[in-house]
Amino acid sequence: MGGGALRRGAAYGASEDRTDSMSGPVTDAGVDVVAASATPQASMVEITESRSGHVGSFTVRRALPRRDRRTVGPWCFVDHMGPAAISEDRGLDVAPHPHIGLQTVTWLLEGEAVHRDSLGTEQRIVPGELNLMTAGHGVAHSEEGTGRYRGLLQGAQLWIAQPSTTRDGPPAFEHHAGLETCDLGAGQATVLIGELGGVTSPARRDTDHLGVDLALRPGTSTVALRTDYEHALVVLAGAIRVEGKVVEPGHLAYLGTAREELLLEANASARALLLGGIPFDEPVLMWWNYVARAREEIEQAHAEWMAASNRFGQVDSSLPRIEVAPPPWTH
Repeated sequence: MGGGALRRGAAYGASEDRTDSMSGPVTDAGVDVVAASATPQASMVEITESRSGHVGSFTVRRALPRRDRRTVGPWCFVDHMGPAAISEDRGLDVAPHPHIGLQTVTWLLEGEAVHRDSLGTEQRIVPGELNLMTAGHGVAHSEEGTGRYRGLLQGAQLWIAQPSTTRDGPPAFEHHAGLETCDLGAGQATVLIGELGGVTSPARRDTDHLGVDLALRPGTSTVALRTDYEHALVVLAGAIRVEGKVVEPGHLAYLGTAREELLLEANASARALLLGGIPFDEPVLMWWNYVARAREEIEQAHAEWMAASNRFGQVDSSLPRIEVAPPPWTH
């Protein structure tokens, strides 16, 4: 998710702090097949700082991937975008771009946007509603302004690495407007994906994982966890104390595995995403908007995108396709 589209033919820079429209890792650290993440550890609180950048007029904080923490369960990419002011003619204008081997999750806290994809989908999204797109073998999409909303826009864009059993399957899209919630003491959880507190999301899962929006009030909230999951907390607003450590926006708190419950303390209202899942046991390669297992897969997908092949289809958008230079290892 991001602001203006990249100009045709633009190349990505090599700086680790560079953040571009809907782009995955673009540094040398992101182009080799590596273990999905560091070895999961039990019951810890490891706080890492997100990388900050700008996409158009939007501030983006990228919590995943990090050099030493590439995934949490299958979650392999987390961007916190905004808040930023948009208008009817200047908003979320991320031009058509490709994906393979992943699912995208779009979750807004404020504002409105429109999703368009090569499946023919045109879906308005507002706070409290979930967009989940499955890329599989290949899909293209755009995230655009509605042309009528004026105000603040803030949200999160997340990627889920697909396992080998589905990552070469057909693309798909689903929208969920009525997600269920459960109480956490001094707070409420909206279950985006997976199951928590007896509430199960209708959203598709290709692996065993969890995504939850936490809306906390002052006080202590208790979250029951699965001990075979690894978990992380990404704070979007306010501040949350976890085992004596304060987590604020722009940081990810990795919580490890083997936890039966999580105690969260807030002195004021706070919002956060709780992410978890069975540790991803497949190596992954991430470059630009692709999640793969080998360089050759990315080279082929990118060649087909640049050739406008049928693999990615066409997006009904007035914005020009995003085109970038080939992967750096091919130079």
